[in-house]
Amino acid sequence: MNFVRKYSLVLIFSGLCTFAFAQAGHEHHDHPHTAPQEQAADKAHEGEHHDAGAENAGHEAHEEGPCGHSLSIEPEFNAGDNAVHHISDANVIHVIGDIYINLPVILKSAKGWKVGTTGMFHVHHHGNGELANDGYVLVHGSVMRILDEKFQQGEFKVEDYTHQVVEEGGKSKTVYNALIDGQCLRLESKTTYDGGILGGGVTGFSDFSITRNVFTMLLTFVILFLIFRIVAKQATRTVHNAPKGLQNFIEPFYTFIRDEVAKPNIGPKYEKYMPYLLSAFFFILGLNLIGQIPFFPGGANVTGNISITIVLALITFLISTFSANKHFWEHTLWMPGVPAVLKIFILTPIEILGVFLKPFTLLLRLFANITAGHIVILSFVSLIFILGKAGESVGGAAAGAAASIPLTLFMMTLELLVAFLQAFIFTMLSATYIGTAIEEPHHDHH
Repeated sequence: MNFVRKYSLVLIFSGLCTFAFAQAGHEHHDHPHTAPQEQAADKAHEGEHHDAGAENAGHEAHEEGPCGHSLSIEPEFNAGDNAVHHISDANVIHVIGDIYINLPVILKSAKGWKVGTTGMFHVHHHGNGELANDGYVLVHGSVMRILDEKFQQGEFKVEDYTHQVVEEGGKSKTVYNALIDGQCLRLESKTTYDGGILGGGVTGFSDFSITRNVFTMLLTFVILFLIFRIVAKQATRTVHNAPKGLQNFIEPFYTFIRDEVAKPNIGPKYEKYMPYLLSAFFFILGLNLIGQIPFFPGGANVTGNISITIVLALITFLISTFSANKHFWEHTLWMPGVPAVLKIFILTPIEILGVFLKPFTLLLRLFANITAGHIVILSFVSLIFILGKAGESVGGAAAGAAASIPLTLFMMTLELLVAFLQAFIFTMLSATYIGTAIEEPHHDHH
């Protein structure tokens, strides 16, 4: 127990140190040296030259170029940005170095549909595309669109991509630009219906592409289909015999969900909901386990994507809501034996709010736990680059490796447990909500 306590303290301390380093790096990253970036910007603004070295000698920060900071120049390593980049979805799959796997793109704008693969952008370093195709470009692995209509038809060579922070509507916003034919062209991101809460909104195009997360979900579906197909055939052939092989491995999961989750929480009608509970459990578990693999085809943060957990929680919400009986709605909307004043002003609003809060907590729990695990692992790996000053200090890199390797292995082991635990918790809570909705009234017999 003493060892566990000491190791926990080391883990917490290292996490705090990583966070502090990441914050420090972020503050410095906001004002990078931009002399090379200004050279790229000069292509878009001939004759405008700023001698940053002369004007800002002795200063750590330099003014950005007229078109912003160049993405082709390696920025100072930032643990926070690195973690967010690696857990984000993308239109390409990064294998290693400058090797990418192209995925299908299906784009829709006012000009019509655009179908192809990300190969049409000629993906290179950092997932940036060298070509603009009918106005679409690839920036950090994600499709964006040029706002200037003159560049929305045909192919154009992209000289560079930049980003800058602008003030719009009283808020700071990071925008991206493409340098084409010496012009700085503003880019827009795809439409996301988040109401602006997550920084998205309605733009000029929608993306229906097969992204990295979609590819991982399809891969998980195929693997699970093949596994259960084999198990079903084995079960049919050996009806009166003891299970063996893959069937012997899968059956304990099935009996556990049936006997420990469905029956106690749903009751006699549990069989009707077993297909959904088993599908949710194995789908989430499969995605979590594939996400644990640090190389292709793994590494995708699918259940750590809030869009995915929203859909899963919505399915549970719809099943429980449309399965709810008269007893449930009576005790939710108009509780018997309670004064009307309390019902109208206190209890009924709280109960209605609770109906919608249940799926919200369901989606948030899965999303937060999986995302947090990925970020912690990436933060520990980042210690190598932070202490090594991105290759400048060999001793620092060695110390970072000595600290990060055992911590990363510990976290990956913990994440393996979390993969099973979160699949179980989601399934358990789904069964609980369904059971509450279909529960029959209890009558006391005297």
